[in-house]
Parts: sequence; C-alpha cells; structure tokens
Amino acid sequence: MSLDPKVAARLRRNGDGLVPAIVQQHDTGEVLMLAWMDDEALHRTLTTGRATYWSRSRGEYWVKGDTSGHVQHVKSVALDCDGDTVLLRVDQVGAACHTGDRTCFDADPLEVSAAP
Repeated sequence: MSLDPKVAARLRRNGDGLVPAIVQQHDTGEVLMLAWMDDEALHRTLTTGRATYWSRSRGEYWVKGDTSGHVQHVKSVALDCDGDTVLLRVDQVGAACHTGDRTCFDADPLEVSAAP
C-alpha cells in the first residue's frame, strides 16, 4: 500500500521530497515539535495511528516512542492550504523533545522587544 494518490497530489514537497510536520497536543493546542515526513511516513501515520517521521540525520523512518516510550497517538492529520505543511494533533505520552522536555519550544524563549 502507499499514500492515497489524491493526498500525494496535494503535497508540495521540498527538494528532498519532504514536508514539515507540526505536532500539536490535541486537547490543549500546545505545540510540541516539528519533524519531517515523506509520502511513506505520512502513509504509515495515517494507517497506524502512530506518528511516523523521516529522520534526516539518520536517514531512516522512526516511529515516535518506539525507543523512548514517549508515544504520539495520532488524533487527526491535516494539510495546510498550500499542501506544504502537515499538522498532526496527537495525544503525547511523556516528553515530545529528544532532550526530555515536554516540547521542543520551551528551552530557549526569545525576547520580543517590538511595541504592539
């Protein structure tokens, strides 16, 4: 099996055949992480209900939580209006970040100094 051709036709991939996947906690809206998917990773995610990504550094697929136990149970998946970003709404078990933090975005907040 492979990704539904109608979905594949809507995807706008980068030069490496990937699309960014923003991962959000389904019930709170908390942004957890950003990862990368190709057609196969998206297909696996849609058919298994487990978040599956393409690791650019390792050059292989990884299912979130298989080694760490910090599983992402997928509740919904959506494409943005341009088809160049995927939004996964998940139920995150444990930390989402490889550093052990709840999210990948809470370790280094930047100061905004511009007046509204």
